[in-house]
Amino acid sequence: MFKVTPNPPNTGPVPFDASFNLDPEKMKAAADRALKFYLDPGATKTQIPPRRSGTFYTIDAAVDHEALLAEVYESLSSARAMVNDLVELSEGPRRQTMLVLHRSLVMGEMAANRMLDNHTPV
Repeated sequence: MFKVTPNPPNTGPVPFDASFNLDPEKMKAAADRALKFYLDPGATKTQIPPRRSGTFYTIDAAVDHEALLAEVYESLSSARAMVNDLVELSEGPRRQTMLVLHRSLVMGEMAANRMLDNHTPV
């Protein structure tokens, strides 16, 4: 049988490179430095500060309830309109999910509207 490729050359073992000094003490020191750098097992653990609420968006405490209800109503109306637009572009199970979300937004909008109707200014 004829081989298309020739046999690989017969090479001996890789010669020892004298520039590598594999001193066990130096290897242990290097491993310890790497572990200390990456894992730092002896470091004191810092406690993560508790999460505080964001202050980027705040609502002034002086805002009356009617204004807050009106804002809730407008936000829900806007979200309902956006979801309604997305429902028209969706098909299948995703469309069903969007319709459920739309229904939830409509119910929230109706509840906010009823609260506005029943609200008596102080």
